[in-house]
Amino acid sequence: MDGIAADICVIGGGSGGLSVAAGAAQMGARTVLIEKGLMGGDCLNFGCVPSKALLAAAHAAAGIGHAARLGVDAGPVAVDFERVCAHVRATIAAIAPHDSVARFEGLGVTVLQAAARFTGPDTVEAGGRTVRARRFVIATGSTPLVPQIPGLDGVPYMTNETIFDCPALPRHLLVIGGGPVGIELAQAFGRLGSRVTVLQGTTILPRDDAELVAVVRDRLLAEGMAIHEGARAATVAMDGEEIVVTTADGVRVAGSHLLVAAGRRPTVAGLDLERAGIAFSAGGIAVDRRLRTGNRRIFALGDVIGGYQFTHMAGYQAGIVLRNALFRWPARACDRAVPWATYTEPELAQVGLSEATARAQGREVRVLRATMADNDRARAEGRTEGLVKIVTDRRGRVLGAGIAAAHAGELIQPWILAVGRGLGIGAMAGMIAPYPTLGEAGRRAAGSFFTPTLYGRRTRWLVRLLQRLG
Repeated sequence: MDGIAADICVIGGGSGGLSVAAGAAQMGARTVLIEKGLMGGDCLNFGCVPSKALLAAAHAAAGIGHAARLGVDAGPVAVDFERVCAHVRATIAAIAPHDSVARFEGLGVTVLQAAARFTGPDTVEAGGRTVRARRFVIATGSTPLVPQIPGLDGVPYMTNETIFDCPALPRHLLVIGGGPVGIELAQAFGRLGSRVTVLQGTTILPRDDAELVAVVRDRLLAEGMAIHEGARAATVAMDGEEIVVTTADGVRVAGSHLLVAAGRRPTVAGLDLERAGIAFSAGGIAVDRRLRTGNRRIFALGDVIGGYQFTHMAGYQAGIVLRNALFRWPARACDRAVPWATYTEPELAQVGLSEATARAQGREVRVLRATMADNDRARAEGRTEGLVKIVTDRRGRVLGAGIAAAHAGELIQPWILAVGRGLGIGAMAGMIAPYPTLGEAGRRAAGSFFTPTLYGRRTRWLVRLLQRLG
């Protein structure tokens, strides 16, 4: 069996693993990358990229109807699903070279396209070759969680890994799971012409602020989507050519296609982590704040460690790992200012503490709001639904922010800085925003912190006094 000596060996060619491998190789480390599947991982092939490409087509279809409300008639909407799918494939193909084997070999990385398994605390076997490295990084990501629902294994169903290969537009898409993946794809297919029913055991988007979720829910319902919340799928069965889901409280829903979007589970099977002295559970590999496993020469990052399962989080963690693994710099991961966004229309984005979380922690908070209906740019574009919601402590330090509005994923970005740096609300209220922009809504919300004082009785008394003094 051929042996390879390396400074760092990365297992997993998704966004986090690729970031570590590229950085390490370009900084002079002997680097091995092992990937048994598609380069680019879930994000490029089954997640962020194809879903956003599909959403772009769906939003374009809905935009034709919106144009009519602005006085521009474009005729009836006609969706060519085959061309929509071609757009999704073309988007993946355009990005794929950046994540390709050829690019990484060009950077000096040794790429092994095989499954990896640990054979000891400092060795891995992959494709008949043994890799002995000073440091290892496990970045194997996650896979769709398929719940054990009676009858599910006897019906055809899709996950995010297979739905983009659907040969035709579903007539009636049933979605089990109302998290970000389920809701994004539900709206996309609904706007492209499918009838859509969502079944969620709790409320939809349960990790997000309920007030902001209500904005998204209202839009989905207005578009004709059926949403069953508090509806746990109890059985799944075929009835002729229809797929039937029956909930625990007896609701029976039949459709032509089924999407299971019930969460993710860390990918650890087959790695033989025990041989390397690595502790793990159903929630993922256990790591410390430096992202080290119980075996201090082995790091783990991204979805495989649970927590925030976002591409941008894996990229951030890659930087932490590189500083620790290559420079012995005791960098520690911090999750205080991790943002996330759901790319429905309107979008929903959050960072930091929500109102409910802050109050549950016993904090004395102030909640600031500004509606998009009061924003001139939103008025001009006819997109007035939604709001900006800011949570501060009583002294005005920004603890969290949430936005449900058009382009919320962009609008949240200054608030990420505010939360991460512990800025006071005055810094945001004093910002000069170009007019007219949607970002002014955030500044308006920030300014409302000072309204009770600025326009209060004491200020009016002081102004009158100063006027008398000339």
